[in-house]
Amino acid sequence: MYICWIGTFLTSAALSQVAPILPLYIHELGISDMGSVAMWSGFAYGSTTLVMTFVSPAWGKLADEYGRKPMLLRASLGMAVILALTAFVSSIGQLVVLRLLMGIISGYNSGAITLIATETPREKSGWALGTLSTGAVCGQLLGPLSGGYLAEAVGVRENFMVMGILLLLNFFLSLRFIREEFVRPERKNVKNLREIWHSLPDPHMLLWMFVTTYLVMMTLFFVQPMLTIYIQALDPQTDHLALLAGFAFAASGISAVLAAPYLGRLADRVGAQKVLCISLTFAAAVSIPQAMVHHVWQLILLRFFMGLSTGAMLPSVNTLLRQNIPAEIAGRVFSLNQSAQFLGIFSGALLGGQVAAHFGIRSVFFVVTFILGGNALCVYRNLYRRLDRPEANM
Repeated sequence: MYICWIGTFLTSAALSQVAPILPLYIHELGISDMGSVAMWSGFAYGSTTLVMTFVSPAWGKLADEYGRKPMLLRASLGMAVILALTAFVSSIGQLVVLRLLMGIISGYNSGAITLIATETPREKSGWALGTLSTGAVCGQLLGPLSGGYLAEAVGVRENFMVMGILLLLNFFLSLRFIREEFVRPERKNVKNLREIWHSLPDPHMLLWMFVTTYLVMMTLFFVQPMLTIYIQALDPQTDHLALLAGFAFAASGISAVLAAPYLGRLADRVGAQKVLCISLTFAAAVSIPQAMVHHVWQLILLRFFMGLSTGAMLPSVNTLLRQNIPAEIAGRVFSLNQSAQFLGIFSGALLGGQVAAHFGIRSVFFVVTFILGGNALCVYRNLYRRLDRPEANM
């Protein structure tokens, strides 16, 4: 688990470095108009996530047939090579092609989640998956900061080489230290997902988990692209906009890292469905005052409290999936859940900007409250009460 934690940290740190330096690289490739730079940046960055949405289930199927460790090795080595090649592109077309290939070959974090979920005893799955999630959050926090620093210190192209080296290190760590007790199923005993799906005692529960993952990620990225603009509106005279935005982004991440392992243990004791329902409700409640703040420090404080709930949401979903699916389809189910996550990121970033443009930035937080509150109600009606019945635990 600790090697997978390091792997998800290095992967998230390397990939999140791309966001702040991609516009600089596109400008370096000869695109000078700022509108064109913004358009190509959005396309190059978003295309990776969109491709991952559709490719992830295929990798999940291969993980069920050949093991999860080979998928970790494939993703880490493939991403290392693609990032290293990115340092040598000479046109925007070459960059976009490599970003599309990145979406096809990536998937280390989803593979790590599947591996830990299937190798960990069920009674400790909440703690293990909660702890694993902190690796990704830490990487996402430090990645943009280190990416901006390295771009100034060594150059944008060299930064892509550094990312490739990090993921190559990830490959060797995974190759040397990760062990998996995997028995490859005989070809005649391999069922397709539809056959196993219909044999599940409660397939609708999985659908609700996918929907919850999609809505959680959509609401997170509904807000994140708007934070810097919101801070500027709260304090238009500030000379430290980037620093304040960094604090606002980091606040929720830090609290999520601190809370996730403890909330994971709590989920193991009282039930992941309870922790998930309470976290969604708390996040919906905390979103309302974020629309009413008048000072940046108030927003940062509320973002910290928001992170306490977001640190429990996806680990709780993964725990519920782990506890209610057979191991032979774990790779496919977790990959489908990862696809829901990618689709939520893509649609959240797209729709959040539209809502802010038409109704104002503060309206974004009210929409988030409505979505999370409705999601909490659906989880309570379709999961909390059902799984909390005595016969569900027999």
